[in-house]
Amino acid sequence: METERKELHIVPPKRIEQFGVFALSMLGLFLLVAALAQLKGLQYIGSGVAATNTISVSGTGDVFAIPDTATFTFTVDETGADVATAQSKATTKANAVIDYLKGQGIADIDIQTSDYSINPQYQYSGVVCLPSGYCPPGKQSITGYEVSQTTTVKVRDTSKAGAILSGVGSKGASNVSGLSLTVSNENVLEAQARGKAITDARAKAEVLAKQLGVSLIRVVGYSENGGGPIYYAKASTGMSLDAAAPAPAPQIPTGQNKITSDVNVTYEIK
Repeated sequence: METERKELHIVPPKRIEQFGVFALSMLGLFLLVAALAQLKGLQYIGSGVAATNTISVSGTGDVFAIPDTATFTFTVDETGADVATAQSKATTKANAVIDYLKGQGIADIDIQTSDYSINPQYQYSGVVCLPSGYCPPGKQSITGYEVSQTTTVKVRDTSKAGAILSGVGSKGASNVSGLSLTVSNENVLEAQARGKAITDARAKAEVLAKQLGVSLIRVVGYSENGGGPIYYAKASTGMSLDAAAPAPAPQIPTGQNKITSDVNVTYEIK
């Protein structure tokens, strides 16, 4: 019977030393990377931590501006025995008004049809009420059609608004309504009002912090309410007009529009 031979491999000391150096090098590299990551994260400490000590203040900012745009609507109503007749009559009058507006320097983009409708007109007959008091529906018949066209107009020179309103009536408009005065660069004015509101809130926060004996650290909350114009001299009119010679031009006082911004700001304190 042959005896199994076992071989013993002896690793040279130099290889053991090389392996140890490699292992120590890898451990050192790992610790270095971990340390760098820890240092890098120091700049973000507290960025996601909710503030516990805070004060909240409100601020208001107002900006005033003279309106530079007048907007109104006019309507043309016509009737006819059939749709085509009613449309033809309404179109003739509406086109006359639009041509007049263009002649006054109103651009195409500032003239927009906002409503157009065709409605039948009915006549009811033969209604006979029964002794019980019940009145059955009478006979319904169409007697004609009504066509109504409403157009919205922007006048970008408010000094002309009164004369244009008068002229529109002389050209066949049946009704003029909804005159309002606005500011074209309203977004810019809203930003200015917001800036004033934030400055107002900061000033209040500084006074409050001084009274409380604390210091302001950073803004941790913000909200905004309101904004938009308040018409101090908003003109409004709703008048039925007949085609005739132009009436005396009404005065259109523009007054001032007030744009207001209200903000709420929360500060962390220490």
